[in-house]
Amino acid sequence: MGRGRVQLKRIENKINRQVTFSKRRSGLLKKAHEISVLCDAEVGLIVFSTKGKLFEYANDSCMERILERYERYSFAEKQLVPTDHTSPVSWTLEHAKLKARLEVLQRNQKHYVGEDLESLNMKELQNLEHQLDSALKHIRSRKNQLMHESISVLQKKDRALQEQNNQLSKKVKEREKEVAQQNQWDQQNHEINSSSFVLPQQLDSPHLGEAYQSNNVVDNGEVEGGSSSQQQGAANNTVMPQWMLRHLNN
Repeated sequence: MGRGRVQLKRIENKINRQVTFSKRRSGLLKKAHEISVLCDAEVGLIVFSTKGKLFEYANDSCMERILERYERYSFAEKQLVPTDHTSPVSWTLEHAKLKARLEVLQRNQKHYVGEDLESLNMKELQNLEHQLDSALKHIRSRKNQLMHESISVLQKKDRALQEQNNQLSKKVKEREKEVAQQNQWDQQNHEINSSSFVLPQQLDSPHLGEAYQSNNVVDNGEVEGGSSSQQQGAANNTVMPQWMLRHLNN
């Protein structure tokens, strides 16, 4: 016999209800995936269990993008509805809507910071906890992304500084080598100049002329009354400076 048609009503048995939820949830997610692939549709599916556990499905784009698109579409649909803004009743209704929306936003803000939680039941608290967990995941993901980007930038700067340091070290070594070669060349030039300066000075010494003149006087016998000591002193003029000779003569 064929299976009878299931009556759509709440299943009273808790175990049967949980099993049916698991089976139907899997089938629903499978159907959402199939329609997104076969028809190239943008599908977003959100399911909350009786315990407040979230089950969601979104195709290649993220769930936040689908929800933002839905909100823009809903807002555009509301803008297309003609409203008589000149009527006082329409202004009163619009004010009431905006006031109610502001109260909801303020209440949600308090809930997000952990205030005014006494009015929430268990399911609402679980939903709030899931929202906070999801927000923390996004925040941590963004923080980790920024940290990785900053680390990558610092690593690039470190490599650039290392290359610059290597180039500077190479230039310093080359400069030291040039300075050492220059000092060596200067020392060689100084030794050459010193040797070329000493030789003419010895040849142009005034004692050589005096010695030559003294030898001529002794050989020709033109000095009268000169003793052997004077002749010896004249001969010593070749090695004594002039001031010593003047002192001896006096």
